[in-house]
Amino acid sequence: MNKLVLLGILWLMSVASYSADLGYRITQQISLGSAKHWDYAAIDNVRKRLFVTLGDHVEVVNIATGKRVATIADTKGAHGVAFAQDLKLGFISNGHSSTVTVFDLDTLQVKTEIKVPGNNPDAIMYEQSVHKVYVFNGDSENDNKNVEVIDAKSLTVVASIKASGSPEFAVSGSNGKIYFNIEEQQPAINVIDVATNKVIKTWPFTGCKGPTGLAIDTKNMRLFSSCRNGIVAVTDARTGKRITQFAIGKYPDAVIYDPINHLVFVSAGEGNGILTIAHQTSADHYTVMQNLETKTRARTMAMSKNSKAIYLPTAVNGNAMVVVASPSH
Repeated sequence: MNKLVLLGILWLMSVASYSADLGYRITQQISLGSAKHWDYAAIDNVRKRLFVTLGDHVEVVNIATGKRVATIADTKGAHGVAFAQDLKLGFISNGHSSTVTVFDLDTLQVKTEIKVPGNNPDAIMYEQSVHKVYVFNGDSENDNKNVEVIDAKSLTVVASIKASGSPEFAVSGSNGKIYFNIEEQQPAINVIDVATNKVIKTWPFTGCKGPTGLAIDTKNMRLFSSCRNGIVAVTDARTGKRITQFAIGKYPDAVIYDPINHLVFVSAGEGNGILTIAHQTSADHYTVMQNLETKTRARTMAMSKNSKAIYLPTAVNGNAMVVVASPSH
């Protein structure tokens, strides 16, 4: 048999195996009560808790039981949640009050609220290597498009980093660098050096409108940016070179990379909600394997590290909920 034909057959067999073993289906819907607004979801994999931001409060769910265990109140436009596991602290970005709520991860009790200089803090992440919290201000109208840096031990703002435009989601490269999308003005990826707290590189996007969600494959150094015009742009995190792209639903807002199964997940609000799942066949090649209908406007998500289940929050007719997509096997 021709070698190329044999390789093609083996590839098709691998695709069939993926479809049978790693396809996803909707398995659960968790009610979170009345809410008009929602944004990010985040999972504390140590305590197996899901956090969903719902504007003026954050609901905390036990992912083993699907039951609500606590409400963190008075968050004033909550967007994102970050975890400092080494310090047992959680951080919530509050867009309306330009503050960050700090809470105890064990007890879920609020410890303090930190005022940040920028407007509309949105995405938020913790960089354990320097014990710093990075808060990305989403205000696209005023000239303060920056990233605030909070010392997670002293709980004080220690730096402000000028961005090239309005910051969106961010990821750590585990290499002393933080990467984040620039959504408005001139779409791009900015790179922060955590040692100096400065943007050291700006890589312009072409053909990617409104990049929002971002994930990283730290082994192959590939960045995955979801674009409002229905693609994921794959970028080399070492050079900024565009490697490839693949199609997704329109109006996406989150990307997750699963390094165990080599899958890229993208949640988009188009239609009834679409969860696109692409298989990474190599660092530079991706095949869309599934487009799963989820729920209207379910555009953000979080993944359980152990079960690989995907949790997608949304609100329909004033009622907040989380749709759970789980592996079929």
